[in-house]
Amino acid sequence: MTASRAARTAAVAVITDHVHTWADYWGQRDTDAQTKGLPGNKGRAACARHVANHTAHLAAALIAANQLLDLNIRPKRLAAGLAIAAATHYIADRSGGHWKDTQPSTFLVRLAHKLGKGDEHGKGWVQNDPTAGPHLDQAWHRACHLLAAAVIAR
Repeated sequence: MTASRAARTAAVAVITDHVHTWADYWGQRDTDAQTKGLPGNKGRAACARHVANHTAHLAAALIAANQLLDLNIRPKRLAAGLAIAAATHYIADRSGGHWKDTQPSTFLVRLAHKLGKGDEHGKGWVQNDPTAGPHLDQAWHRACHLLAAAVIAR
């Protein structure tokens, strides 16, 4: 018996969320964590390596879960969801080291400023609370992974 779409979505969302936490912290190379937000090719390459590693963790976990839990995940849907997870992860992680910027240069930091989380005077939440950037980053990842889970489970 295969799972309903709702059960499949819930299972994929839970698996993706937990594996994300593992891959984003334990699975990330220290050098990539320190350089993924740098400008130029060095930063882009580090971010791409991290995203590839992160996506491989997600793929392996979801393929295993598909077999173990009989989720009936279709390969094209899995690929589409993993592409969403990877692209949105790259967009977010290029912001590493930029949360305190008063003139935001990355998409996620610009978004945070537009939503009132930072300001040009350095008095915003993201500039004064060292946990603000990581919290916003993780909230972004989790929301994007929920979207990816819905695509995968469809």
